[in-house]
Amino acid sequence: MENRIQGKVVVITGASSGLGEATARHLSAQGAIVVLGARRDARLRALVDDLKAQGGQALAVKTDVTRYEDVKHLVDSAVEAYQRLDVMINNAGLMPHSPLERLKIEDWNRTIDVNIKGVLYGIAAALPYMKAQKSGHIINVSSVAGHKVRAGGVVYAATKHAVRALTEGLRQEVKPYNIRTTVISPGAVDTELPDSITEPDVSAEMHQFYATYAIPADSFARAVAYAINEPEEVDVNEILFRPTRQEL
Repeated sequence: MENRIQGKVVVITGASSGLGEATARHLSAQGAIVVLGARRDARLRALVDDLKAQGGQALAVKTDVTRYEDVKHLVDSAVEAYQRLDVMINNAGLMPHSPLERLKIEDWNRTIDVNIKGVLYGIAAALPYMKAQKSGHIINVSSVAGHKVRAGGVVYAATKHAVRALTEGLRQEVKPYNIRTTVISPGAVDTELPDSITEPDVSAEMHQFYATYAIPADSFARAVAYAINEPEEVDVNEILFRPTRQEL
């Protein structure tokens, strides 16, 4: 199979662990230049050092996706270093599940800030460069919860439905600029996502669910690579995948 990932400049948010780290490793191994953003600077730089030691090209930029200035700086740094932006992966996310009746307002706000605003900020930072290039690929991360709502995870599901809506609207708007869009909706994948749950009983239940069903994070990375590696005239708009045994 032809490698169309080689040499592409790829920006990834939430890259210090989980889906973001797995994707950075997978794409770097295929020759992509990865520019990685996350809040945990030490972990991010350790990942970049590891990728460079394996012969890859990588750059770390400390980034809080709830701050537009941070996301813009991440993307600007990629273009300044490598003169272009081929792929923007808006991956950073939180999943602080709780029943609505518990009124976890702070958790709701954090979820909206990261899962919706963080994606919008990534789009806002990347779009001007991609319009100017008349090329590019924006990949947003939704969830199985973006297709099916489950009691106890309502706010998270709402944000992931929003990501799907944003991505479909973006797809329609960027056709004049030859920009591709993909939304990827994973099921239970082995990441730190359950660690963001602040309610002890809900956390215990979700950790048990993930321990039972979760599949490795490189399953997501392969889905990303598939979408990127398709020919420029092929726009893979949506990928939904889950563990074979997962019912939800």
